[in-house]
Amino acid sequence: MLEQLTQFFMDYGIWGLFIVAFLDSFILPIPPFFVQIGMSFIDPQASLQIALIAFTGSVLGAPIGYILGKWLGKPILQKLVPEKWTVLATEQFAKNGDAAVLIGSFTPIPFKVFTLLSGVFNYSLIKLMLFAILGRGLKFFLIGTLFYLYGKHAKVLLDDYLEVTLLGVAVIVAILWFWWSRRRKKRP
Repeated sequence: MLEQLTQFFMDYGIWGLFIVAFLDSFILPIPPFFVQIGMSFIDPQASLQIALIAFTGSVLGAPIGYILGKWLGKPILQKLVPEKWTVLATEQFAKNGDAAVLIGSFTPIPFKVFTLLSGVFNYSLIKLMLFAILGRGLKFFLIGTLFYLYGKHAKVLLDDYLEVTLLGVAVIVAILWFWWSRRRKKRP
């Protein structure tokens, strides 16, 4: 089914990619990088433009996920989860939300999880957008650059190493974030 949906969006070209990237930020269960990879495989020389379209759609969809989380997520969460857990989760998201959103924006975890939770837990929309730009840019342009440099062979590299690479980058970013946060706290 995933392949059929991916093909459906690919049939609409860059508009299909834009729509899937936009909707992925708040509702659609199809990660846009499948469409991006398919389109980049067909035309590796256009892979950076394809990355730009996916990046733009994803970033523009992030505020909608935030708003949905704020409007719908809180009432649902309050009915399903005890208040003390909600308070604890809100505190933890306020404390560690920067790292969660930045790392989550380029890992295989669906981006909508982070946009919706940002709204639910009153995370800063400005920070969400900043980290979405950084993380989504890294993810989409990494894929685009691989296709631009290696052509169709990039698909083999991505099939074999995409998840490991994204998780490895997430670990590196987490370590850098931890180091930067510690350093910033030590300064008066």
